[in-house]
Amino acid sequence: MTIAKKRKIEQAARRRGFKLPSTEQGVQLLLIQTIDSLGKQGDIVYVKAGYANNYLIPQGLATIATEHHKRMVDKHKAKLAEIQKKRLAGLQKLAEELRTRRVSIEANANEEGHLFGSVGADDIVKALRGENIVLTPDQIRLPGPIKELALYTVKIYLGHGIESEVKVWVVPAANG
Repeated sequence: MTIAKKRKIEQAARRRGFKLPSTEQGVQLLLIQTIDSLGKQGDIVYVKAGYANNYLIPQGLATIATEHHKRMVDKHKAKLAEIQKKRLAGLQKLAEELRTRRVSIEANANEEGHLFGSVGADDIVKALRGENIVLTPDQIRLPGPIKELALYTVKIYLGHGIESEVKVWVVPAANG
């Protein structure tokens, strides 16, 4: 970058009330939005002055990384970490509760105990919803469809590496 161009950029920034913290690497910016080629929202990156002034700042994708902005990002990240910590604690509590639960699913079967169909993740989610536990079918880890009357231990993945299991009784449907 030429000295004249660098001065022009610094003058424009001063007119806007900013002092561009430039280094050999370029201009220091705070990303407002995630940009695949640069980083995630809240990251501080170094880019060339032209890229900053001609694209990132006018498009609202980044702003000058002032000390105030850095403090605000740090506070925001701390708040997000606190929320994540509470969420993980809630998932751990749910995992413990699931280990103590047993649900029954009625299914039509013949005399040998073979089902006329199968029990899948949707059926287990529906049975758990009756117990006031809300899960999605993709959280249920079945090795395959359940096709016989029996007691099964079904693995459940809650997210963030937290797993649990629930006992599922598949019982014959009451004919009547």
